[in-house]
Amino acid sequence: MSNQEIERKFLVKGDFKELAIDHFDVIQGYLSRAPKRAVRIRIIGKIAFLTIKGIGSENGTTRFEWEKRIQFSDAKDLIKICKRGMIKKTRYIIPANDNLFFEVDEFFGRNKGLVMAEIELPTENTFFQKPDWLGKEVTGDKRYYNSRLAKKPFKEWG
Repeated sequence: MSNQEIERKFLVKGDFKELAIDHFDVIQGYLSRAPKRAVRIRIIGKIAFLTIKGIGSENGTTRFEWEKRIQFSDAKDLIKICKRGMIKKTRYIIPANDNLFFEVDEFFGRNKGLVMAEIELPTENTFFQKPDWLGKEVTGDKRYYNSRLAKKPFKEWG
């Protein structure tokens, strides 16, 4: 597995849920939201991950990502010491083209009202179909990073 994540992010402007082949609830907290790295704990049901993300490329599409599955009990302990501002969302998995998938996040809590889609790509130039429900691209806009949403939620943008 490569330690480079290549993804593009979009706001969602239409109905997408009937296209989903799966969905699950996600809770994530941050042990660090430093400018050069974010250290995240993510719990999906009874599965948990520790993730470290680095600085993104200038256009925001590519950045270092290291992720490992950890014990659920360890994640529950680590969530307790995370910085203020948990991310709570439901993630929907929607097929795109050529074995690609959109991950659409419907946020709750202090980020309620935000619905965002991302697609992970093998290269920055990989073609994918943009469905009608996909809105404005926000790939390079750091306000939409989950680590930033945990610190300054969508509802507080004004």
